[in-house]
Amino acid sequence: MSTEHNSPKNPIRIGSRGSQLALWQANHILYALRDAGYHAELEIIRTTGDRMQQPGFIPPPNLDGKGIFIKEIEEALAEGRIDLAVHSLKDLPTKLASQFTLTAIPKRADARDVWVCEQYWALHTLPTGGSIGTTSPRRRAQILALRPDVTFVEIRGNIDTRLKKLADGKCDALVLAAAGLDRLKRTESVHYRFPPEEICPAPGQGALALETRSCSHPIAEARDTYIRNAIAFLEHPYTRFAVEAERTTLDVLGGGCSLPIGAHCVPPTTEAGKWRMLAQVVSPDGEAIIQVDTEATYSTTPEAFGRWVAEDLISKGALELLPTPVA
Repeated sequence: MSTEHNSPKNPIRIGSRGSQLALWQANHILYALRDAGYHAELEIIRTTGDRMQQPGFIPPPNLDGKGIFIKEIEEALAEGRIDLAVHSLKDLPTKLASQFTLTAIPKRADARDVWVCEQYWALHTLPTGGSIGTTSPRRRAQILALRPDVTFVEIRGNIDTRLKKLADGKCDALVLAAAGLDRLKRTESVHYRFPPEEICPAPGQGALALETRSCSHPIAEARDTYIRNAIAFLEHPYTRFAVEAERTTLDVLGGGCSLPIGAHCVPPTTEAGKWRMLAQVVSPDGEAIIQVDTEATYSTTPEAFGRWVAEDLISKGALELLPTPVA
């Protein structure tokens, strides 16, 4: 461990959004590094996505929805103001600029979505016309496939904000990612965890991404090599394979979190076993679903597996269900 780089005066600078969940995630990495003997500190960076969730925010014209939660963090990384960025992986675009790399992907938390409602303990018990708070096109489409009679309420903000709006009666129920609620220990109203066959998670859901400068970055130097080596122990190979396969599927289908696409890859249970991927594309109204549930050998690459799944979906007509991109 280099004493030149590892000192209280020269800590590993971790960049993160300031939401409660983002801070939990960043601190999780911070404490892991400190436990391993590294000096580290946290820098909070406010992003466009954070500002969009504030009341009265007017988005600029032609705002690109991709990367709205990472733009300012990557700028700080590129300028050398931070050494390492911690993201929710599903917030990242499927392709990063060449100056950045995903150096480590830690072990994934629960990738599933959950039903949050104290009064009605499952989706099928919600009264006809009941309202569900979500802004996710994927969740809306998948829920409509199960319950075409329900309505939706635009619920934005962090987890506490959404739970407060539910408590205030703004909607009857919420559908949220299990990982965020688990990490913040806010599962008191979770009564059902949707199996992927019912609600297929977003690609990368439940996983963290540790982003650093790449070797092709103009200011790449010994410091960057030190940072990449320092966080290497946080890498979880099975999670890496699963999320790269899922994100490849999403990328081939068009990329972006605004598409009603779910993908969930799970590792083999034995060394001789196979990887399994469940992926689906749902029409925005929930009336049509194209799904692939398949396996790949242990020696397959994640990119090859993800591409094969996407091409299988496309051959079945998946692209016809996706909304036409706005020019």
